[in-house]
Amino acid sequence: MRAILWLFRAFVFFTLFAFALNNEQPVVVHWFFGAHWTAPMVIVVLAAFAGGAAFGVLAMVPSWWRHRRVARRHAPPPPAPPKAGAAAAAAVPSEFGPEHPPREGL
Repeated sequence: MRAILWLFRAFVFFTLFAFALNNEQPVVVHWFFGAHWTAPMVIVVLAAFAGGAAFGVLAMVPSWWRHRRVARRHAPPPPAPPKAGAAAAAAVPSEFGPEHPPREGL
């Protein structure tokens, strides 16, 4: 499975590398008020992709915060600290989970 994953990664890398080599011609990006930017096409495409990804992440931040706040509100309360004494020692569950009665027929 690891070999297939590495082959897929190599395929993606070489595909993007070939894309970059095939798009080295300079392009001009015209901005407002006569400003322009000249760069290789692959840089322009990469900048547009990175800008779109950053915009998407920033657009999701308020939703993530809202969901975290709701999840924190509905989270169960933390467990109470153990009581001191012999009765408390018997009430503490084992490290293997809660006690269950034995099943018959197994």
